[in-house]
Amino acid sequence: MVALSMADGYARVSGQPQCVIVHVDVGTQGLGAAVHNASTGRCPVLIFAGLSPYTQEGEARGSRTEYIQWIQDVPDQKQIVAQYCRYTAEIKTGKNVKQMVFRALQFAMSEPQGPVYLYGAREAMEEELTPYAPKVQRFGAVGPAALPEEGVRQVAEALVHASNPLVIAGYSGRNPASVPELVKLADTVKGLRVLETGGSDMCFPQTHRASLGLRYGVDRSIPDADVVLVLHCDVPWIPTHNKPNPSATVFHVDSDPLKQQMPVFYIEAEGRWKADAETALRQINHHVSASASLRKTLSSSTFSSRWTSLGEAHSARLASIEEAAAPAPDGSLSVSQLAAAVRRACPPDTIFAVEAVTSALLVTDQLLPEIPGSYLNCGGGGLG
Repeated sequence: MVALSMADGYARVSGQPQCVIVHVDVGTQGLGAAVHNASTGRCPVLIFAGLSPYTQEGEARGSRTEYIQWIQDVPDQKQIVAQYCRYTAEIKTGKNVKQMVFRALQFAMSEPQGPVYLYGAREAMEEELTPYAPKVQRFGAVGPAALPEEGVRQVAEALVHASNPLVIAGYSGRNPASVPELVKLADTVKGLRVLETGGSDMCFPQTHRASLGLRYGVDRSIPDADVVLVLHCDVPWIPTHNKPNPSATVFHVDSDPLKQQMPVFYIEAEGRWKADAETALRQINHHVSASASLRKTLSSSTFSSRWTSLGEAHSARLASIEEAAAPAPDGSLSVSQLAAAVRRACPPDTIFAVEAVTSALLVTDQLLPEIPGSYLNCGGGGLG
């Protein structure tokens, strides 16, 4: 679990896939909750595991030589982790091992990113080969998907004409380039607010007046909004606590809008598209800037008033956050006070890896992350 957690974190920060090697079935089991975290956190990690040799009398190089190789021979080793992986496969020969690794990495790095699992027996690992060198550059990940033209128009016009537009973002910030595009949208459509939920990546600077901070699917902005754009988010709201007004228009843009690994997931939406966050936001921004009618609408005094109101509300929110960090009269130490002290002691470009669980909202409020890539957590429920 420690090795996979380390690989998970480094992959998120670097944007490059990492590799973990484990020992047969027991090593695979030892990955534990880190596999869950890498899957729900969309982390590109290649896991390789050995497999007990499949011959026992010396029929092939690599045949069984140890007592434990019978004990560790299980019916279907990949099933230990398969439901968390984007791809699993057995390496059956060394003759195409490089292509198998490249294919696994294609799955790991294509959206929605996540862990992949390769495994192979000793016979395949010890096979003699004629050296070969496939062209690595021809095995790249699937490129980012864009919104259809009609989808761009629908979302852009709905946000501009809305009285109370809301963007709910979850992990769009995994791509740091998506953050300035979302900022540009908020600066253009004055009055649009951004609520982060999930907290696996910083998606929007919390020092921006449009920021509502991080909340786990519960916030009064959700039922108040008349247009909601759900952007790369697993749990935009918790229906038993709050949900959009029945009259609200909802759009869903996601790398995995159907949440294929969640047996129960659905949100009612007028439009849903499988698309890259940065690409989709850039398309929406371009459509707004290129439309004379939308620019005319945005130039009205209504948007200036909304911008002022956002500034006032945000200032009040910051004052409340500062008040929460004030020393207690009895000298006791609060989560908010401690988190604020940590933030003051760290340079502005510090990367915060947060696993504060029930205190996560209090900690995030005090950290006020504003630099893309400066805030992350596992995105899952595997603690420790």
